[in-house]
Amino acid sequence: MIRPIIRDIFFLSQKAENAALADLSVGQDLQDTLQANAGRCVGMAANMIGVKKRIIIVNMGMMNVVMYNPVIVKKDTPYETEEGCLSLDGVRRTTRFQNIEVEYQDSSFKKHREKYTGWIAQIIQHEIDHTRGIII
Repeated sequence: MIRPIIRDIFFLSQKAENAALADLSVGQDLQDTLQANAGRCVGMAANMIGVKKRIIIVNMGMMNVVMYNPVIVKKDTPYETEEGCLSLDGVRRTTRFQNIEVEYQDSSFKKHREKYTGWIAQIIQHEIDHTRGIII
């Protein structure tokens, strides 16, 4: 289901709760909502569609990947950049890391540990920040 984008800063600044199997439909809603906004968005977190769960989706080029309970376990090579967000007006400066390693669960709740660099790493960091109540 395509969900409206939440722009309430108070709601967005709250930490998300761990996701469980009962939250699988949120992953599908993120898929649908990201696809509907594909021209202006490359990732989303569940709180952006009104659900306070640790679930994100990231466009990785040929496919969108949903991550349940993602955590950055390693990061290196910080840099300054500017980012925008569907939930906010304009762009804002932030610090990101060129290389990250992320642990997450897939839709079967199987654990994964993956390394990401560059643009994909930046998107993941932005969306994980959302789950932590951090707004750029």
